[in-house]
Amino acid sequence: MAEALLRVRGLTAGFGAGPVLFGIDMDVAEGELIAVIGANGAGKSTLLGTLSGLVRPTAGTVSLNGVDITGARPEAVVKAGIAHVPQGRRLFGTLTVERNLMLGAYLRRDREVRADLERVLGYFPALADKLGRDAANLSGGEQQMVAIGRGLMARPRLLMIDELSLGLAPKVVERLIEVAREINQGGTTMLLVEQDVLVALEAADRGYVLENGRVAMSGPAATLREDPGVRKAYLGI
Repeated sequence: MAEALLRVRGLTAGFGAGPVLFGIDMDVAEGELIAVIGANGAGKSTLLGTLSGLVRPTAGTVSLNGVDITGARPEAVVKAGIAHVPQGRRLFGTLTVERNLMLGAYLRRDREVRADLERVLGYFPALADKLGRDAANLSGGEQQMVAIGRGLMARPRLLMIDELSLGLAPKVVERLIEVAREINQGGTTMLLVEQDVLVALEAADRGYVLENGRVAMSGPAATLREDPGVRKAYLGI
């Protein structure tokens, strides 16, 4: 594997009731699309929350491109190059689609923001005629497009998407996965947390399996898809 863009070592984190993650080690190379899979309660969302600065770690380190960002505040993590698309989209429903998208660029001061908005609309042409519509009035699939687009507007080196397929029709999920691949092939490294294991492993280069807050298994996505334990536990085969 190429030198890691994201390097996680011994990451432990949780909430008032105690740790949820226990000694997580993970590497994500520049240009990879990585899947993180596991059952509900395995710690997938907590992992993304910790990487993005929403949850403070109690042990371990996180570095991006060789720079230590362990415990950094969310705005510092975004500035360093990580964008987080949260589970449930978390859009501002009373703001327009365009305002929601532009909020992703709130830390940027360069002149290419409008060009990046056009790039987002290239990925999601269905949003082009809805820029003036309130986000609350979109379908679930369109809201997910806005959430991903908002993340892209930060121009991240690493885009993390939590439960891309949640509550969406299979055809919508299929299209969003195609776009995720396009974004990745365009040069954005991606970390995809997904409960639909088959969707995640078909899209990814490599994967990590979380169980009870620990990495139970990792490897090439094709290898994990064929692993008897993964197939029995997550694919019902």
